This record gives sequence, C-alpha cells and structure tokens, in this order.
Amino acid sequence: MPKTEHHSQTLRQGRVSIPNQLYSITTVTRERIPVFEALDAARSLIQVLREHEINGDAKTLCFVVMPDHLHWLMQLGENKSLSATVQSVKSITSKCCGWALWQRGFHERAIRWDEDIAGVARYIIANPVRASLVGSVWEYPHWNAVWV
Repeated sequence: MPKTEHHSQTLRQGRVSIPNQLYSITTVTRERIPVFEALDAARSLIQVLREHEINGDAKTLCFVVMPDHLHWLMQLGENKSLSATVQSVKSITSKCCGWALWQRGFHERAIRWDEDIAGVARYIIANPVRASLVGSVWEYPHWNAVWV
C-alpha cells in the first residue's frame, strides 16, 4: 500500500518562486486556534508583514488577519524564495507570541498580471464579512490594502 503524504508536503509540490510575481498566500494557525482574536497578536503579525516589506522580501498589496489564519496578497521580492519569505513571517510571529502558532505549510496561488488584481484584493478583504465576523469590512480592524 503506498504511503500517503502529509497535506503540508503536498502543498509544496510544484511550488515555484518567481521574483516580482504576485502571490495570494493563506496560512493557518495550529489546530485553528483563534490566536489573532487578541489585538496584540494580530498587530504583531501586521508589524512582521511591514518589516518584510521594508526589507524588500515582499511588497504587501493587501492582507486580512483572521482569528485563525492569514490571507496575504503580495509581490515577492528579489531577496528570498516564496517559501523562505512565508516561513520567515511565520517564524518571527511565533517568536513574538511566544509559541509555535502556525501549522506547517501554506497555500499559495500565483496571480497573473492580466487578472483583476483589485478584485482579488477585494475578495481577500471581504473574508471577515463572509465569515460573519462583521457586517462591513470597515468594522474589521485587521486588514489593509494599497488601494485604500
């Protein structure tokens, strides 16, 4: 009987890192613990995303920090691979929060330049509304987009 692979390993199959490519990233907390319901944890993650932009690792186009996961639309920089960039974000936020808070792996989707990038961002930003956390994105505190 063939050995089945762990889901996080199958997420990595076929992953390509292309500098300056746009990616939609989703990563989830361990056991879907709602870590980011706490304001300080959510703000720590947001600060880490900003630091990665300052360092040139990734330009953030938009993000939304949900209670138990992150949606991040970013343009990969020249300095690190996609996996190294996401791993760095996860590692630093875990250190800030004092424990290994992320599940292994992440989901990514490369965004074509001819796609409606603002539409992809609107979809990401609307996650708290679709999850019935708020009635309007303006009521949710943990998101940002370059278009706002």
